Amino acid sequence: MNANIEPVQLPREYNATSHFVDRHLLEGRGDKTAFIDCNGPTSYNQLAERTNRAGNALQTLGAGMESRVMMCMLDTIDFPALFWGAIKIGAVPIPVNTLLTEKDYEYMLRDCRASILVVSAPLYEQFSSHLESQPFVRHVVIAGGSSDDHPNLDTLIENATADLQGAPTTCDDAAFWLYTSGSTGTPKGAIHHQSDLVQTAELYGKQTLGITEEDIVFSAAKLFFAYGLGNGMSFPLHVGATAVLLDQRPTPKSVLQTLNDNPVSIFFGVPTLYSAILSDPANDRTAVSDALRLSVSAGEALPAEVGRSWEERFGTEILDGLGSTEMLHIFLSNRPGEVRYGTSGRAVPGYSLKIVDEDNQAVPDGEIGELLVDGPSSATSYWNQREKSLSTFEGRWTHSGDKYILDQEGYYCYCGRTDDMLKVSGIWVSPFEVESALLEEDRVLEAAVIGSDDGKGLIKPKAYVVLKPGHTPTAELEEELKTFVKENLALYKYPRWIEFIDDLPKTATGKIQRFKLREIDNPSQEA
Repeated sequence: MNANIEPVQLPREYNATSHFVDRHLLEGRGDKTAFIDCNGPTSYNQLAERTNRAGNALQTLGAGMESRVMMCMLDTIDFPALFWGAIKIGAVPIPVNTLLTEKDYEYMLRDCRASILVVSAPLYEQFSSHLESQPFVRHVVIAGGSSDDHPNLDTLIENATADLQGAPTTCDDAAFWLYTSGSTGTPKGAIHHQSDLVQTAELYGKQTLGITEEDIVFSAAKLFFAYGLGNGMSFPLHVGATAVLLDQRPTPKSVLQTLNDNPVSIFFGVPTLYSAILSDPANDRTAVSDALRLSVSAGEALPAEVGRSWEERFGTEILDGLGSTEMLHIFLSNRPGEVRYGTSGRAVPGYSLKIVDEDNQAVPDGEIGELLVDGPSSATSYWNQREKSLSTFEGRWTHSGDKYILDQEGYYCYCGRTDDMLKVSGIWVSPFEVESALLEEDRVLEAAVIGSDDGKGLIKPKAYVVLKPGHTPTAELEEELKTFVKENLALYKYPRWIEFIDDLPKTATGKIQRFKLREIDNPSQEA
């Protein structure tokens, strides 16, 4: 832990809305723009009023302290108003991914036992077929549209009063839940406290990124993600900055349009998006605002070549970092002016890290192990998942599920998810290292590496490769890519097989779903 920067000390009686919303009116920031969405700007005064009205509207529907409110909402001003309105009355908002299936939503509604569901009109269809069978949902509210069967959020807010006294919550009360992506199993509800948001906003947003009141930020990662929740809401509200919200899908076109139309100074993206933008040679610094001074990446490790190419073409560093739903945001990161591409940087001030072996013992520097983190923003547990909670949260330490190496200069180097690591010839091989080597080849757009049986019961690396436009898969190209990796990595690490595909399977956050590749892999291939 950095000796000079400690976690934020909070009083026992604490409601997060007082800090992130109400405080700005007392500090004379009421007329400043807090958010810019598809309908235009919203000032801090307007945000505070809409937050109060949203909280009162929820109370008219029966919400109170510890009531759960599921939010399946697009990124508009309605999201922060409802989120903070719920927290202000002591209720527990549960933002969920807007890109899931009916089956996912049916499960999560039953699992969290929310009595109120607020859903954006374009997403309602994913809920309509199973709402009548939901045992806990009492009210459904439609945001940004209308329904014959359910009330409209705008109407409820307009009819609610603008005065609202905050609930007598404490810093240790449950404030909100976030569901994990569920890419390797059933989604789990991580329970976060009233105090967690201010810790990440101060320790990472302010102390690491250096966000200030003058910044205008834009996050391609949506507000329902832990990463996006900090980027697009708690960080700017912590310092009195302005956030731009995008209710559309974050495609290269829509993201670049947003960065061009607004004087964004800090941009938050994910590796897949950065790579997709760079795949078009026409995309360069002229495609974004002159105000852009810093770019940030998380969600999956950033390939070094993508970072270097972005900085060369767009003129800003990409700060790659590691965070998680369980820890709420990034706890390991590169820093402005100290970027080491190919690494995740160093511990964020206020957080402690250690790398352990399979027996939970610390490994020597330079050896692979699982990364554990101790910090003030950790979730308490997973809702109704005792065994998984016990295996993830061990006292002050939280298992990240990521394999890392600490290099001689104190930088943490990502090796892969614990379940994705390969043991080849008795030696650990990082899929990410092999993927990064492939991405250095000019013709490769994306790559994913898994372990495949060589027909003799031994595991060897196999690569799935997406080529850049204009290049055709051939047997000759496969051999050339293998040779390229051999020339850049230890011989045992090269992929024994390369399969060319059009797209890699990914989660909604852009993470590669290697387990899906393992499911379709033919285990009888010969080495």
